[in-house]
Amino acid sequence: MPEVIKNALGRINISDSVIASLAGAAAIECYGVVGMASRNIQDGIAELFGWDSMDKGIDVDIENNEIIVNIYMQVEYGVKINEVAHNVMERVKYSLERNVSIPVREVNVHVQGVRVTKDSTQYPVVL
Repeated sequence: MPEVIKNALGRINISDSVIASLAGAAAIECYGVVGMASRNIQDGIAELFGWDSMDKGIDVDIENNEIIVNIYMQVEYGVKINEVAHNVMERVKYSLERNVSIPVREVNVHVQGVRVTKDSTQYPVVL
């Protein structure tokens, strides 16, 4: 459902897909994030989305004029997942509040997988 902001000059309608695209752009810029993942992981297969579809892998809900965002993503092997998730939360919250001017109540990060790349093999495996 689009968010409606009213002011003295009229109304501004902001669709959920715009908010999701802004959240996706902010999240993908964070170090350690390799892409957005499918919201529905079935049979252990994660569909990975890149720059062309920023709103995929992101659920936006607006309750009581506050934004709740669920981000489904994959991270790079060797990074601290909690640090990456925390950075994503902060960056998405800042970006949305700055660009949309609607308060963000929650940014929930769902790490759906870890991707091993050629560059990530340089990280030592800590057990």
